[in-house]
Amino acid sequence: MLPLIDTHQHLWDLSRLELPWTGGIPQLNRSFLMSDYLQASEGQKVSKTVYMEVDVHPDHRQREVEIISEICSDASNPMQAAVFCAEPGGVDFEPFLENNQNNPWIRGLRKVLHNPDIPKGACLKREFVDGVRKLGEIGWSFDICLRPAELEDGYELAKACPETTIILDHCGNADPQIVQGIETSAPGPDNPFGHSAEQWKDSISRMAELPNTYCKISGIIARAKPGWDDETLAPTVNHCIDQFGENRIFFGGDWPVCTLGASLGEWIGSLSRIIASRPESLQRKLFHENAERVYRLN
Repeated sequence: MLPLIDTHQHLWDLSRLELPWTGGIPQLNRSFLMSDYLQASEGQKVSKTVYMEVDVHPDHRQREVEIISEICSDASNPMQAAVFCAEPGGVDFEPFLENNQNNPWIRGLRKVLHNPDIPKGACLKREFVDGVRKLGEIGWSFDICLRPAELEDGYELAKACPETTIILDHCGNADPQIVQGIETSAPGPDNPFGHSAEQWKDSISRMAELPNTYCKISGIIARAKPGWDDETLAPTVNHCIDQFGENRIFFGGDWPVCTLGASLGEWIGSLSRIIASRPESLQRKLFHENAERVYRLN
């Protein structure tokens, strides 16, 4: 097994941080600590991790930075960098940059854009675009996490910010059953994550045309239904790899959210089998080399 860099590691301690969204997901409505992650990843050759923000209450964003930076500074665990939350163009954006721009652990920011209160096109407002451009100026990336039917917004944002590295989370939040062709689901008020296979494929291909975009092979396992197998996930994984190419992809565990569909080990095992026939050079890039380069983990 190749060594892994997990570019999408979540942690949260509900005694110290408030995560409003976990209240609606009983399986995730408890604390998940580094000790839990180490147990979940045992035997998987995870050498390094990158923390991914967990959509804490806005009042706790700076507290999240302080808690996670302390973990990053502890050499006894694999966490070596972090991506935190701030809304580009928001009232707290400039103060966040002023407070944290010199933090040695931060590599970028993310603002989840698929929450129900965030309308389509929110990331294309002038203030938002200017904020994402600012991230490129200071050497930070921006993770974009969208509803799959709105990937065109991600394309337009990346196109408008050519000097900023834009990282598409979770294969664009594809539903692997839809991409495989065994289900259909149109987006609507009752199904905001619905999409068609063709629309998703076309949007992924368009985003991949832009040289500042990367795709995180992650997240789709959380949308897989009971009874899934490698064939369920393979069309989504393979389309993203084929479009973005071997130099602009990397692995993300999305633990503990991945446990909605499978354990971290099951997700890693399935992905390893899906790409087993690919050149070893591509496998190394997917599992650790690209992440080491993009997140500057040396």
